[in-house]
Amino acid sequence: MAAEDPRLVRLTKICLALPETARTRSGEHAMFLIRKKTCAYYLENHHGDGITAVTCKVGPGDHTALVRAQPERFYLPAYIGPKGWVGLRLDRGTIDWDEVSELVADSYRRVAPKRLAAMVKIG
Repeated sequence: MAAEDPRLVRLTKICLALPETARTRSGEHAMFLIRKKTCAYYLENHHGDGITAVTCKVGPGDHTALVRAQPERFYLPAYIGPKGWVGLRLDRGTIDWDEVSELVADSYRRVAPKRLAAMVKIG
């Protein structure tokens, strides 16, 4: 069995540090859950797009604003992009893992039960 992509390993550490978060894997993709709700995805060549990314839920309108401001780094992932999710590419340039952590923590707080969300501070 091949070793996991180091980007997925690092993302997994970030996500599993959040309260009650679990990881599931399907092929090259991973899903990070709080109970039964997804807070982040690791996508590798999703539907043949050739992109490696972390996708997260963001505030209303933030997904399109991020894509407009930095289209080389952010994109709207298939299916979930129109529902307020944004993809941050992990396959271009140097990865800012602090930015990834903040994006994941914000997504977590948006989907987690209030008691768990209150346990996670951003920034």
